[in-house]
Amino acid sequence: MNKGRDDAEVSGSGEDPTSAEAGRNEAERFRRLAEEAREVRDHHREALETIRQEQERLRDAAETARLASEEARAAAEAARTASEEARVATDDARQAVVGAVRATADALNASLEHMQVVEEMRRTLREMKGVTKLDSN
Repeated sequence: MNKGRDDAEVSGSGEDPTSAEAGRNEAERFRRLAEEAREVRDHHREALETIRQEQERLRDAAETARLASEEARAAAEAARTASEEARVATDDARQAVVGAVRATADALNASLEHMQVVEEMRRTLREMKGVTKLDSN
């Protein structure tokens, strides 16, 4: 009569063998689930690391683009400054040309006035010679 009870006492756990096997199976199932969870966690960790590395590459690319943009802005500013300096130089050269043309016009006017004076003197001299020839006759 107490044979079943005696077998449970001999095993030392007080459980029947079927529930012990079910407990071992459940424990094995939880161990597998824990292993799968570790694998999923490791996979997620690797994916996050990949994403972090990609973000770092993008950050580096953005910094490179920012530096290139800054260099382009500086080059554009230098070109604008050079263009302004060229415009000022061109304006100065134009003013110099205008001044040279005025000086040439003034010199030509002075030459014309001298030529007119010389021509007037020649006429007067011819007239005097003509009067002197008439007087001598």
